[in-house]
Amino acid sequence: MTTPLREVYQRLLVAYGPQSWWPGDSPFEVMIGAVLTQNTSWANVERAIDNLRREDLLEPQALYRVPLEELEELIRPAGYYRIKARRLRNLLELLVERYGGSIEAMFQTSLPELREELLGVSGIGPETADSILLYAGGLPTFVVDAYTGRVFGRHGWIAFDADYQEIKEHFEGGLPRDAAMFNEFHALLVRVGKERCRKKAPLCKDCPLADLLPEGGPREPE
Repeated sequence: MTTPLREVYQRLLVAYGPQSWWPGDSPFEVMIGAVLTQNTSWANVERAIDNLRREDLLEPQALYRVPLEELEELIRPAGYYRIKARRLRNLLELLVERYGGSIEAMFQTSLPELREELLGVSGIGPETADSILLYAGGLPTFVVDAYTGRVFGRHGWIAFDADYQEIKEHFEGGLPRDAAMFNEFHALLVRVGKERCRKKAPLCKDCPLADLLPEGGPREPE
């Protein structure tokens, strides 16, 4: 089935308006948030970032010099703090040792090359890598998450067992390579996923995408 990607985007934009993603005062803060937000709420991430801000550590070289145990305590509010501290340290090693701590230099690297470098960092998966590239770097790569798969799976536009790369290519192959659109589309899918396309008992009535559902209603995984 052909996915009406542009129509879906326009409907969600009209219904919800611009989402102004990603929260963060700087590209570096966005990068930190992309690592810390794994398996936790954004409210918890904000508490951890506030700790770093109070210690004047929202700068690559300064955070790189922080001992691992101290970093763990600073980001404790984000949960899984020992694992996330190690992942954050791994990312800082790439940024500082490969690019001298210059975020500008890092994002001047070609998108395919930088994406591979990020995926080579232990603990950085495709969603986190693409979030860094899109939201911190403003580069045109589509971010896929659970909401994306759920909304599009229930409409029959993708298979429920489609993997990350398949879904990513589905979007990137059907839309202009536009970072601003990719940013907004992902944020809008999160919004409709949270408010309407819930994991259990979806609220299809009055959803802006309701009349695009297949005959018989939303599909569910077998």
